[in-house]
Amino acid sequence: QVQLLESGGGLVQAGGSLTLSCAASGRTFSPYHMGWFRQAPGKEREFVASITRSAGSTNYADSVKGRFTISRDNAKNTVSLQMNTLKPEDTAVYYCAATGTIGGPYIYWGQGTQVTVSS
Repeated sequence: QVQLLESGGGLVQAGGSLTLSCAASGRTFSPYHMGWFRQAPGKEREFVASITRSAGSTNYADSVKGRFTISRDNAKNTVSLQMNTLKPEDTAVYYCAATGTIGGPYIYWGQGTQVTVSS
């Protein structure tokens, strides 16, 4: 079992930046590929970014490409999401998640952190 806890959300003006962090505890963190997802009110949860267990490969949704950067520190059991040039449409609850298999289902989820971008 891996427990995930997100932090770093908040209220920011459009054009601003935020960095989300996700701290893992429980089982060893390094074997898992990690992802960030978000869910806006009234919308389906959507993929934001992912990073492989070795941090050798990252993937981004088109809507955040060039603005968001995912990274991880396996020594500290953390994964981060640096978000720049934020837009009101980035407003959502952001979740980190872990999967054992690239392309497989994410099996561990955090409780989420709210990001609100004002116009």
